[in-house]
Amino acid sequence: MTRVRTTRTPDGRRLEVSNVMPVPATDAWEVLVDTMQWPEWSPIVRGIESTDRRVRSGTTGRVRVPGVWVPFRITECTERRWAWRVTGIPAAGHRVDDLGDDRCRIAFELPIHHAGSAPVSLRALENIETLLEDEAATVR
Repeated sequence: MTRVRTTRTPDGRRLEVSNVMPVPATDAWEVLVDTMQWPEWSPIVRGIESTDRRVRSGTTGRVRVPGVWVPFRITECTERRWAWRVTGIPAAGHRVDDLGDDRCRIAFELPIHHAGSAPVSLRALENIETLLEDEAATVR
């Protein structure tokens, strides 16, 4: 179930774009924190250079988006939620909610002024779901 709504987050009022997926929260979290997987699910990330393969508070690097490399810094990384700044500007928060029974909700928390990024986030959620389904099929 895909949902777009406004909500309160640790970073203030945000537009939340989310999808419930039939996968364990730990698997979804791994996809979000593994920087080498970002180009596999993000519709705009074409490359990544990072100080850490797995994001943590303070991780820095740069991502290649169409036409340019831009710097980023992870500003917060807690239990199944991380947020970042891209070119020094607050960007999306990324969160995984454990719903039990091998189900979870992946949510992107967009600053209100980034509402135009909602379609990109929806595509990213579709890509993540496909990636996780493919990984589950490989394990079986």
